[in-house]
Amino acid sequence: MVRIRLRRMGAKKRAFYRIIVADGRSPRDGRFIEIIGTYDPHLNGAQGVNLKQDRAAHWLQVGAQPSDGVVPLLRNANLIDKNNKPIPVAHPTESAVAAAA
Repeated sequence: MVRIRLRRMGAKKRAFYRIIVADGRSPRDGRFIEIIGTYDPHLNGAQGVNLKQDRAAHWLQVGAQPSDGVVPLLRNANLIDKNNKPIPVAHPTESAVAAAA
């Protein structure tokens, strides 16, 4: 199963995390598929989270499961609901793109 989880980086007692997509069998700091953001717990609120929302939404739509540590970050970004189900992202239709041109 593909998981969205945190990968620990940084110095001793000064950790920050990368938000990655990885196979569930891979170790915490091992092989991963894609980096979709960063999280610094030392910064306050949304200032500490840098997330590629389009890529996170893509991985949630194809069935990636967020880990317990990533759930609040995705919920704050409005990518999952209170039941940890992905919220559908409205993609621009071809007619809307043609109308804008």
